[in-house]
Amino acid sequence: MHISAKLAEAQRLQRPSYSFEFFPPKTAQGVQNLYDRMDRMHGFGPSFIDITWGAGGRLATLTCEMVNTAQSAYGLETCMHLTCTDMQKSKIDEALKEAYNAGCTNILALRGDPPREKEKWEATAGGFRYAKDLVKYIRDAYGNHFDIGVAGYPEGCDDQDDPELLIEHLKQKIDAGGTFVITQMFYDADLFLEWVAKCRKAGINVPIIPGLMPIHTHAAFMRRANWTKCHVPPEWHEKLNPIKNDDAAVREVGAQLVADLCRKLLDNGIIHLHFYTMNLAQATRMVLDSLALTPTSDSPASKPLPWRQSLGLNRRDENVRPIFWRNRNRSYVARTQDWDEFPNGRWGDSRSPAYGELDTYGIGLKGTNEANRKLWGEPKTLKDVADLFVSYMSGKVEALPWSESPISSEADTLRDDLINLNSRGLLTINSQPPVDGARSSHPVYGWGPRNGYVFQKAYLEVLVSPELITELLTRMDRNEDITYYAVNQAGDLKTNAGDGSGHGDEGPNAVTWGVFPGKEIVQPTIVETVSFLAWRDEFFRLGNDWSRCYDASSVSRHVIKEMMETWYLLNIVHNDFRQQRGIFPLFEGLQVPDMDQPMKGLTNGDTHSNDKKPTVNGKHSASNVNGHAEAEAQTNGEKPETQGADLSEPHVTGADTSKKDDKATNGYHDA
Repeated sequence: MHISAKLAEAQRLQRPSYSFEFFPPKTAQGVQNLYDRMDRMHGFGPSFIDITWGAGGRLATLTCEMVNTAQSAYGLETCMHLTCTDMQKSKIDEALKEAYNAGCTNILALRGDPPREKEKWEATAGGFRYAKDLVKYIRDAYGNHFDIGVAGYPEGCDDQDDPELLIEHLKQKIDAGGTFVITQMFYDADLFLEWVAKCRKAGINVPIIPGLMPIHTHAAFMRRANWTKCHVPPEWHEKLNPIKNDDAAVREVGAQLVADLCRKLLDNGIIHLHFYTMNLAQATRMVLDSLALTPTSDSPASKPLPWRQSLGLNRRDENVRPIFWRNRNRSYVARTQDWDEFPNGRWGDSRSPAYGELDTYGIGLKGTNEANRKLWGEPKTLKDVADLFVSYMSGKVEALPWSESPISSEADTLRDDLINLNSRGLLTINSQPPVDGARSSHPVYGWGPRNGYVFQKAYLEVLVSPELITELLTRMDRNEDITYYAVNQAGDLKTNAGDGSGHGDEGPNAVTWGVFPGKEIVQPTIVETVSFLAWRDEFFRLGNDWSRCYDASSVSRHVIKEMMETWYLLNIVHNDFRQQRGIFPLFEGLQVPDMDQPMKGLTNGDTHSNDKKPTVNGKHSASNVNGHAEAEAQTNGEKPETQGADLSEPHVTGADTSKKDDKATNGYHDA
């Protein structure tokens, strides 16, 4: 969606909005950290983000990659900076094509700063001399596909300090096709408002967005203010100088100063605020909290669908997804990015969706081995693993191999049951409670247009020991409201629904739906066979990645590896959404035996042997019930089926331990 359209909507509703700028980090670890931060800052509710341009080589490529990731994986409306610096026309064409293919519809066209080795800015041979030339070129080449922003300078720029001449240049950029303006950072509201009035008098009638720099430390504040030569009101120095060596105090006072600046802008009709975040979250969040602009439980952010929408090319109308990737949105987008079309209206049986290979970037376990060991410890027994899961369900651990974020508030009503299950060795991976007609504005369960009602069936995904699976399958077969799929790493599928063979109920099972005024019923979340088998591959891949965080001879690797080789991934849907606790009674009396004892699994090629029976209320249960085969992994010496992925190869990508990058970018940042 065009930024100018978003601004017009905010103006119509008289509802202030805001946006964030990020820049490409210099290391792979920094990039992964920034992606995680962008994902979290999505929850602040920005209208859009922009990503600065790293002129020329690797950083330019990284800008394009980050735009694609932000649009597609995180569903953030993204504006890509594009500068004339070190850019031949062929490079401009390539960058615009990548932005287009990423689904990006907004460009900030800038002249840019001179390269560090040059004192003055010079046009690249075969490139563009002025930003207005770049604006015109983009408009001629792409028509109205891109909303084109340009830079404004209320207090002058590096090589021109005549404000009147800069306003004339700004008018030329607008006349060439610019549709909105983002300004250089400033700290004096009066100077900015006077400048806006002059722009309006000069015939510049497009939206003008103020650029604001939150204060992180006193030294950084002074460095950037001196660099941009912007005026700092004397009272700011009076308040900040006495505490300049206390970073926490500087952030507190600085947040109030910037918030007061924003209030004055908002009181004078400025409806949108743009924050130069420096890839940091805290100072920006403090300003927004002071302004009471961030989403709250009383005023939650708008959620068109219960899952994070992708804004990638051809995906904006996608409205149906399997529930399995609920906690791994980026992975789902990566594995489906090459689909020709995306489900809209319903998930059709005839699509036979082909999920991408598991070696796609972003599928494997994130973080370094060292960071993951620090996060998840070094489990020696099943009880250690169960305790880790309990800690996650209790909010004491922020992630698991299959869940990239802390447990959500939606699980609050299930928390006691989830903790109880995990403490007994039944390891829960994904869940949702039943909902019978919550308002679409509900702070936890709500999604979709206003004045609607949303519903969902109880869902549970759990990793089950082979010692318990047969008894559990028997219990589920006796309950006509239950639909389930169970599969192990070797591909042994057990289900009472469609199995992909043409027998049984092959249709998708909608587990979330909404009823809204003037619309057909929307069913955005489903369970079905093909996608579950694709998720199976990814699930066991992540488990094996986790095991490889530990030395090959370690007990921890052995414990996790044996679980991946012998346990079953089970998903359960209770189809009566009026039953509040329809699933959990299935597990009554079940517990993995001897959880605190060392495991006796596969070690250095030894044959697995497990003669324990499932514990059911203190008694042993038969191994074969109602025709179900013994629930051991039957590999027969064959390699597990993985849809083309080799589970023997480590795939631990990215990192999350790098230092936070607080390095200034160039120019306006690069205006």
